[in-house]
Amino acid sequence: MVSGLNHITLSVSDLARSLTFYVDLLGMKGHVKWDKGAYLSCGDLWLCLYCDDVSPAGDYTHIAFNVQEADFTTCRDKLRQAGVTEWKVNSSEGDSVYFLDPDGHKLEIHSGNLMSRLESLKEAPYSGLVWL
Repeated sequence: MVSGLNHITLSVSDLARSLTFYVDLLGMKGHVKWDKGAYLSCGDLWLCLYCDDVSPAGDYTHIAFNVQEADFTTCRDKLRQAGVTEWKVNSSEGDSVYFLDPDGHKLEIHSGNLMSRLESLKEAPYSGLVWL
């Protein structure tokens, strides 16, 4: 049985551009890079960028990164000043910004967590919500 998230690999078209985005703009830690890729980390998350043909999901699939509530406004403003494309307006619990990386992968910064989301569902449940 699975015990957690091991890593995420994203295909990128331009490694240098993606490293600038993920390290300089988002603040991830770079560890190594090679001709076709790089390993970064964000907290306990291991992110691999790999040069390949890129075809981001056209659906709601996205990756959400934690941002402390006290840092949310600064992070959001930094993203907007960098001119990122926002693909969705937040309508759920917690502060969020939904944006695209340079290859169109859907990302989010979010200041809530699972427990705060579950608490919010007690007040405003989704249609058809069933507690498991």
